[in-house]
Amino acid sequence: MYLGHIWPIMLDTSPLKFQPPQVSMTMAATMAATIQAKLTEAFRPLRLEVVNESHLHAGHRGSPGTGESHFRVRIVAAVFAGKSRLERHRLVNAALAAELKDKIHALALEIYAPGDPGDRT
Repeated sequence: MYLGHIWPIMLDTSPLKFQPPQVSMTMAATMAATIQAKLTEAFRPLRLEVVNESHLHAGHRGSPGTGESHFRVRIVAAVFAGKSRLERHRLVNAALAAELKDKIHALALEIYAPGDPGDRT
């Protein structure tokens, strides 16, 4: 029985180097996980909650219908100390600028510095 031509196998004997896979955060994770990762990196919060409220807005006009478009964020971080409510919102919006541009339809923010009224750390 003919099995075809057999070629010699060349083994690479060089030391193995681990190369972690290059995965886009937005492709591999949910939008909530992306928001959490970006805010954690930007602000190193003491407390961070990201709640997907998209199901509450199913069929809402202007909603993309992805199930990942409406979020509530509660964050407590030292970087917000001494900043006005507007300044805090601008900081968070800047950190999430790419997502706010075309993926997030609505974002409710509860932003605190440690010790602020409403801070539940």
